[in-house]
Amino acid sequence: MQREGIILALKTTEGSHTAYGEIAPLPGLHKETLESAEEQLVEVLSIQGFVDHSILHDKLFPSVRTGLEMAIINLEAVTSGESPTFSFDLEHAAQYVPVNALLFGETQQVIQRGKEYFNLGYRTFKLKVSYGDIDTATRSIEALHRIFGSTIELRLDANQSFSLDEALDFAGNIPKGIIAYIEEPLKSAEHIGEFHAKTAIRSALDETLWQKPELLEQISPEALSALILKPNRLGGIFVALKLARYANKNKLLAVFSSAFESGISLSFYTWLAASTTSEPAACGLDTYRYLKHDLLETPFGAENGVLDAYKLFREGRIVNQRELKMTSLWTI
Repeated sequence: MQREGIILALKTTEGSHTAYGEIAPLPGLHKETLESAEEQLVEVLSIQGFVDHSILHDKLFPSVRTGLEMAIINLEAVTSGESPTFSFDLEHAAQYVPVNALLFGETQQVIQRGKEYFNLGYRTFKLKVSYGDIDTATRSIEALHRIFGSTIELRLDANQSFSLDEALDFAGNIPKGIIAYIEEPLKSAEHIGEFHAKTAIRSALDETLWQKPELLEQISPEALSALILKPNRLGGIFVALKLARYANKNKLLAVFSSAFESGISLSFYTWLAASTTSEPAACGLDTYRYLKHDLLETPFGAENGVLDAYKLFREGRIVNQRELKMTSLWTI
């Protein structure tokens, strides 16, 4: 997969410290294009004349705000020599963050990839499902349960593809108690409470969090298991942290996820996951596998299915300059 984005580098006045943020809208996911994001970034820097937290406002595109916040927080960290904390009342950040492995395709492909990931140390799998291919989805779920049993946690992701009746039909064909949750099961998230009442299956919210954020207060936490947090689509780092606090308060999982971003963002999101709870949920940061090259000197990656938060946060600040093309230089 090929991705394009903007890497924002902030330097201290004396030039002794540099920090990075990534602005990478994904076509089909973001409303803003890379071109419009760059135009807004240039406009903001031109008008403001300096970069700190006051430069951030609600009219910024989600990807632009994320990149600015990331760069500012990283600069504060590298200048102070301290890793950022976000007031989550933890004695210290978690050392490791597990990763969920993404599975999709025909059942044989799912089984093969599942075995490969299991041998690499992964213990949480996320399977893409849709009502258009319900038979394949059911066979894959049954096969994964038969092979791995309770040694794995199985999550489903329906990407809002089911009507309520279709979701109920699908749930009736799944052996009870073998899935952790279904991510965005319904075209109309308003019915998630009813879906839970009739099936006892919990859901996770992803797209709903930015499409209809008001629904979070309307859907009972009892019907939910997790919030999927994509900072660069939600509206920035601090929006994602606010939702992580809601998750913690309501005993939901905060599952940080990416939109096919580079190791700069993935390392940062790993630190967010480690900093918001003492036992991080398996996060959706496996997308690095789909990019041929990374922008870091030490490419982002998991070991035995987990991410070393401290190590990756340090390495995430060391960018391979040879992979970047200078577009503009500002002194402000």
